[in-house]
Amino acid sequence: MGDSVPTLDELISLIRDFVRERNWEQYNKPSALAVSASIEIGELLELFQWKSDEDVKEALKDEEFISMLEGEIADVMVYLLRICDKAGIDPAQAIVEKMKRNSEKYPIEEWEGKAPNKLNRT
Repeated sequence: MGDSVPTLDELISLIRDFVRERNWEQYNKPSALAVSASIEIGELLELFQWKSDEDVKEALKDEEFISMLEGEIADVMVYLLRICDKAGIDPAQAIVEKMKRNSEKYPIEEWEGKAPNKLNRT
């Protein structure tokens, strides 16, 4: 991969090769990958558990915390990209389309400065 930042397609290929080299394809069913992603999300959330906003702000200055955060984010993303690969979904295109739908669902004139939840609907 060199020193350049890889594209999403390159990351998906890297993950696919990793799985194939270990003969793990039989374990990489979308449902199992979704469960694994959820478990990793839990580990990501653990890093923030019981921390105040100020605690998080301070933690984000700590190299060890950042390293753990990077690892958990990577774990989640690996599983999500693997699901995309198995399902034939282009993650970049999926995000673009979702943001278009979100723009329609949450127009600026109605939602600017409001938290996006059901209680804030007008």
